[in-house]
Formats: sequence, C-alpha cells, structure tokens
Amino acid sequence: MKILKIRQLTKIYGMGETAVHALDGVSFEVERGEFVSVVGTSGSGKSTMLHMIGGLDRPTSGEVIVDGRTLGDMDDEALTIFRRRNIGFVFQQYNLIPMLNVWENVVLPAKLDGRKPQKQYVEMVLDTLGLSGKTANLPCTLSGGQQQRVAIARALAAKPSLLLCDEPTGNLDSQTSQDVLGLLKVTSGQFHQTILMITHNEEIAQLADRILRIEDGRLK
Repeated sequence: MKILKIRQLTKIYGMGETAVHALDGVSFEVERGEFVSVVGTSGSGKSTMLHMIGGLDRPTSGEVIVDGRTLGDMDDEALTIFRRRNIGFVFQQYNLIPMLNVWENVVLPAKLDGRKPQKQYVEMVLDTLGLSGKTANLPCTLSGGQQQRVAIARALAAKPSLLLCDEPTGNLDSQTSQDVLGLLKVTSGQFHQTILMITHNEEIAQLADRILRIEDGRLK
C-alpha cells in the first residue's frame, strides 16, 4: 500500500527572471514500511521537498498525499493536527526540552495532543534504542548520539504514518552516526515504520531499501 504519493511537486521562490525553482515537477511514491533515502548536494531541493511532504510549507503546485489524505486540502489548523498525529520528524538538532527528562520528552507530543501515551509501546521503543536505563536522565547528561536516539524515540512514540529524517546524523561523529542509522533501520523493520531520510552522504544512504537522487529540484 502506498503511504506517500508525491505528484508533480513544484516550489518556486520569487517571480519573473529572478524566480528560483527549488522543486521542479517531482513525482514518486513510497510503500508502507519502506525505508527510502533521498540523496542530493546542498541546494538540490531535498530539504525543501521534505518540508512540503511534512506540511511545514506549502508547494507552489502539485500534491502531497500522506496515508490517503491530501495535505493541500487542509486548512492550517487541520494540517497542524494531522501533522502532529501522522508525521514524525527527526532533524540534525535534537530539539529536546532541557528541563524534561527522557521519558517526559518522548511522551510530550502525545500529551500535547490530549492523548494518553501507550506506556508498553513507548517502553519497547526505548528498549530498542538502548534508552531503557536513561528514562530519568535530563538531555544535558546524555551524549549527542543518545540525544538523537531520544529524538527518534519521541518521533516513533506517536506511531506516525511517516517518519521524516533531515540529515539526522549531521551533528554526530562517524561511529555514532552508524550506530544511530543502524537503529533507524532496526526500528523500520521492527515497528513497520515508513521512513524518508534526506542526506548528502552516499554511505549513509546505502542503509535504505531504496535511494532517490535529486539535483536542481528534479529527481534523476
């Protein structure tokens, strides 16, 4: 089943001769449970595309369909609710709340949505990511790799239809990067999680089930 459908996605900044086509008619689909990497150099349009898919920005034209819902058909309030419940994000910056411990950070999105966290599932995610003994720790007591694992756990805890990762190991050393990406691969299989990850690193991209390449706003 297709969890993500991208149809002729276009994003243009500016007008006339100064217009910049950040995305130029991008189309592809992702199966439920698939782990897909999008590879491209800086300025190729990969981050712009991720923002369109995640509903963080609106395209100039084209469609983004996540789990059967067309994002462009929603107003801002409906899109915010849908994004919170169906799309998980993992960025270079961990974006953890410094005064909350690991457990509180992980379950925060569910609480903000007025839902009771699924304790057994969250514990299983934390155990898979090697964090079961760190639930009472504050972020400042954790290494960079551990903080990124917490960010991944937080994204997975809401059971999103789609997990979007934007250079998730950009702030980590090479060994820690491999560890974190290996765990992403494990969670993809264990929790049947659909993952779309953008990166400029070819070696990292090889861990995915499939690689898409973007250049000058177009898939190659």
